[in-house]
Amino acid sequence: MREPIIRLDGVSKSYRSYARDIDRVLEILTGKARHQSFNALEPLTLSVAKGEVIGVVGKNGAGKSTLLKLLAGTVQTSTGSLSIHGRVSAILELGASFHPEMSGHDNVYLTCAIQGLTRPETDEAYEAIVAFAGIPDFMQRPVKTYSSGMLMRLAFSIATHVNPDILIIDEALSVGDGVFARRSFDRIMEFRNAGKTIFFCSHSLYQVEALCDRVLWLDQGRIKGEGAPARVITAYSEFLQRQSAITAPAPQAAASSSEAAPVPAASTNTSVPRVIEVNVRVDGRLAKVHTLQSCENLVEVTVNFWAPAHLPMPTVGVVILGGDGRYVASAGTLNDGINLRTGADHSGSVVLQFPDFPLLKGCYVLEVYLLCERGLHIYERVRQVAELNVEQRSLELGIVSLAHQWLSH
Repeated sequence: MREPIIRLDGVSKSYRSYARDIDRVLEILTGKARHQSFNALEPLTLSVAKGEVIGVVGKNGAGKSTLLKLLAGTVQTSTGSLSIHGRVSAILELGASFHPEMSGHDNVYLTCAIQGLTRPETDEAYEAIVAFAGIPDFMQRPVKTYSSGMLMRLAFSIATHVNPDILIIDEALSVGDGVFARRSFDRIMEFRNAGKTIFFCSHSLYQVEALCDRVLWLDQGRIKGEGAPARVITAYSEFLQRQSAITAPAPQAAASSSEAAPVPAASTNTSVPRVIEVNVRVDGRLAKVHTLQSCENLVEVTVNFWAPAHLPMPTVGVVILGGDGRYVASAGTLNDGINLRTGADHSGSVVLQFPDFPLLKGCYVLEVYLLCERGLHIYERVRQVAELNVEQRSLELGIVSLAHQWLSH
């Protein structure tokens, strides 16, 4: 086994809440409890090996942030013991570790000092931190004047330049433009390839499953599932689907008209790949809303994209969602071994075909993804590309008509 770098034995975290401020004083004076306790994290035992990438999933309020804060040392355990061997760097609440009145420059030195770096070590890392964050003109300004994107850039840059042994990442990475998001993704992959230990908390189940070696599913402060990403993510997804009838809205119709209408990309960024337009045709007819017969029509999805020369060629994914929001099927150029190409103007096109469209009756919505060469980082997501209203002549039940044959003996 690899060397354990984190060990939790019966670790829990509870908080006290008081109806009135005076109740705190009365509790001290009388020795009688005047508070209510809330258990954010039930007793938890966990061992993490050096170099593991651990994904943490769960609904809001499940205890994910509490666990990450315990690992980061920003809150103390209520019970149990927690041992960590190595330097921990965390990106939790956006800019929470920064002093708002201090400049970006001073916050770099303050944060690095808290992380255990000496002044000479911070001097050596400072230029790299500023260069990665990409905000040199703002480093002498108070961080209270920073946008959320600038705070994220600086926080991420500091966290990944203090040479941590353990990196903790919360949903803060959802902020930022396409260029910095790509650089951040590459940085995380560098840490992963270097054998660093990473805790990755995200609602993007696709990325959690693709990036992590092991996944923890937390629910109401308890571990409800732990183990191989595919198994845990599948169980968690099914759990969410069971609750979706109450909490999740169904996809809306893609358009009120069936007139042909190519879907343009919203992004105008010319530094990262982008979708130019998406067209969906059924038997050659272009439209946003189609009516078709199950197992009788050809469905074609054409994705036109642009990719700059300085980045590896992107990949394309197409997802079909059911009326309840469930992922029914998907196809990706990476999984299917399709290598995309671009012309002299850096634009390219790819067509996905579904001959004799095999889904049974129902309303389906298409989405298109433009991803990095690994199929992990999402450059762009184009929602509600088209609506497919499938009818059927047979009495088959279910979602898909599977190819089959009967044998009589």
